[in-house]
Amino acid sequence: MSTERFTVAGNQVIEKVKQLIHEGNIRKVRLLHDERTILEIPLSIGAPAAAITILAVPVLAAVGAFAALVTECTIEVEKIDKGEESKP
Repeated sequence: MSTERFTVAGNQVIEKVKQLIHEGNIRKVRLLHDERTILEIPLSIGAPAAAITILAVPVLAAVGAFAALVTECTIEVEKIDKGEESKP
């Protein structure tokens, strides 16, 4: 498993989270502000990206409310490495 961080402006948070979810190889998304975890979104391994997006709509609404309050935040994602998907 690998971890990546992206620093984005508050008004770009929702689009970046949607983009990351759509990639489909994400295990977990965390929103950080001042190095504190504000919101953590676990994603199902193997679930189709479209299904995850539909289920994530309420979570994205919460992300939007958070994003409206900050000028900048960090998005941290845990990505599934190739070959790890098939492990139990």
